[in-house]
Amino acid sequence: MAGIYGNGIALTERVLDNLWTRQTVTLNNIANNDTPGFKSQFVTFEEELASKLSKADLSGGNKWERRNMMADAIDSSRPRLYTTYNESTRLDDNNVDMDQEQVDLVRTALEYQYMLNSINNDISRLQAAAKPF
Repeated sequence: MAGIYGNGIALTERVLDNLWTRQTVTLNNIANNDTPGFKSQFVTFEEELASKLSKADLSGGNKWERRNMMADAIDSSRPRLYTTYNESTRLDDNNVDMDQEQVDLVRTALEYQYMLNSINNDISRLQAAAKPF
């Protein structure tokens, strides 16, 4: 999608996918709050995405080469799933902290809404620019 739209929409799409994955994992943690022995999980993607984008930006080359490297960095970034084993556990060996899960759920929902607004604004600007044609 790098073509005419640049990498902005592709980056927003990747972040939305990663936030959706995070929300799914958080909802799974909440659903398993009463499951004995369940270990909570969490998803990270920001650090890997930022690292890949930084490497692509510093790679040199002309504008188009860097743009393609950025697109490759966006496409190749994936969320990482971690399980928390060393957290304090309850008597049933479950370590889901409902307060933290609910905070994560709200934060992720807000981030997702922000990214949706961002991509909607980008598309609206493109439509406004193309309207005279």
